[in-house]
Amino acid sequence: MDGIYDSRRALGGFLRARRGRVAPERVGVAGGGRRRVRGLRREELAQLAGISVDYYVRLEQGRATAPSAEVLDALSRALGLDAAERRHLDTLAAGRPDPVPRQRIGPGLRRALDAMDGLPVFVTNHRLDVVAWNRLGAVLMGGLDVPGRRDLNNARFVLLDPAARDLHPDWEDRAAEAVGQLRVAAGRHPDDPELTGLIAELADRSPEFRRIWDSGEVTMCAAGRKRLRHPVVGLLELDFETLHVPAGPGESGLVLHVFSAAEGSPEAAALQELLA
Repeated sequence: MDGIYDSRRALGGFLRARRGRVAPERVGVAGGGRRRVRGLRREELAQLAGISVDYYVRLEQGRATAPSAEVLDALSRALGLDAAERRHLDTLAAGRPDPVPRQRIGPGLRRALDAMDGLPVFVTNHRLDVVAWNRLGAVLMGGLDVPGRRDLNNARFVLLDPAARDLHPDWEDRAAEAVGQLRVAAGRHPDDPELTGLIAELADRSPEFRRIWDSGEVTMCAAGRKRLRHPVVGLLELDFETLHVPAGPGESGLVLHVFSAAEGSPEAAALQELLA
């Protein structure tokens, strides 16, 4: 993958970005006055991880391959990586990309979406294309079922469409989430031409994308609460869960995004109003 993402240098780029986000004083390294770069120096990180500076430099430059699990453990601890970042580090270090997956929306999945008619649900693939939804999910997420209303790629919608800032009051969080998920996908599928093209397009058209990408942001789908603003019912704060659909051989694993509200809450009443 050429351009902003080069699979041959992905491990080094990720380590550099993470190194730049570690405050020296947080890990017991003296600041030492003015620094030419943010975060830790290479030799400081190597010392914290207990590896040689030469070996670490070769890792960043892509001249060392297949670091051991012990080295990855040490780097992860020194950089303070969370679980999602550590999994991404393992993917990059393995150097064995997954094949470009196919995508299949089976009738069982479509029936399940329709049966969940009281909850907003939509489905994405590894490129963040919205590939399926139910009626309430379409209404909540800006008219997914109206041709031409909005881009059906969530990353392109969030980063390039001004309407996304109205839908998502916490736009910065949603933008970082989208970019972080694309980085994970790029690590797993560096040979996917559609993913390559999407990342190149966003890098060319969105300064925000490039800024977040350069920070090394990594995000895995999770659960929590999100705020969305709908033109009819106003601001909603909803619980969300991400449910992973297991992939068959050569297929793309899909993710169901399910929103809900506590029974009797104003948000629950608003969802019923949208459903009507």
